[in-house]
Amino acid sequence: MNYRPDFILFAQHGWADTNEEIRKLATKLANDKTLIISPNLGWLKTWLSMEPLIEKVTEQAEEISQKYPQTPWRIMGHSMGGLIWLEILHQNPQWWGKIHSLVLIGSPVGGADLARIIDPLSIGVGVAADLGKNRRLQADRITKIVPTLVIAGNSDNGSDGTIPISSTKLTYSYFVCLPNISHSQLKNHPTLVDVIEKFWETSPTPALFEKDFPTVLIERLQLIPGMTDAHSRDFEKAKAYLNFERGISIKLWKNPLNVLHVFVSSEQEQCLYAGFVGWIHSDGLYQGLEAIHQDYYELVIHGLD
Repeated sequence: MNYRPDFILFAQHGWADTNEEIRKLATKLANDKTLIISPNLGWLKTWLSMEPLIEKVTEQAEEISQKYPQTPWRIMGHSMGGLIWLEILHQNPQWWGKIHSLVLIGSPVGGADLARIIDPLSIGVGVAADLGKNRRLQADRITKIVPTLVIAGNSDNGSDGTIPISSTKLTYSYFVCLPNISHSQLKNHPTLVDVIEKFWETSPTPALFEKDFPTVLIERLQLIPGMTDAHSRDFEKAKAYLNFERGISIKLWKNPLNVLHVFVSSEQEQCLYAGFVGWIHSDGLYQGLEAIHQDYYELVIHGLD
């Protein structure tokens, strides 16, 4: 009798890694009716370019789809592994209907700030240009259809030590932030098993989301060319640039290298968002802020400083 799994579980490792740890996590989550597919992309190859990695995983997914056309997929990816799957799903919308759920673990969907620092002009310094790319627009199209869980770590009050929490967040997804867990620990931390199992048990559906005004502002900022999500550690140094009703404000700060940072602040002076643009995109940020000022003029209290 031919073996027919109840689920296909794709588990993808990320940058500077192999599949060893993510496969251990998949094994803890699987049962004897689960077929695990966890390609080892090669530690060195993850430093070069995402394109051949995407091609390799896509080939395996196509083979599995042909062999088990009716079997639903569960997908999880750590860090760049999640980005690889976002690219695959963006290129293959015909697969969306067979996906039970997507789990992104410490994945910099908004772009990795460390990658932008390494490759500020996006000229293609190894895989940095791929990791620094903002994929939110394509991710939103996917996650409106595919039930998605985003898991982030918080080891330093703003990031998992590598990826800012804000860079992992998506509008149409469920979100869990795990305290005191670093980026490398997210590959195979015991807490992940319970979190992911609970998500699967809910028979997940796409997340519904009603946007409030701060969320609208954050999305507008994230769409500005060159915007990269950042750590909130420099929030206290920023000064108000646009003040809105109900105490919401947009603040700016330049670091010693003259890199422009932008923050969205709550009424309680808490940082709701942190981002930065490189030198070549500074003018674009100011233009974006002026557009926000004009579009929400009736809500502005003090106008532009």
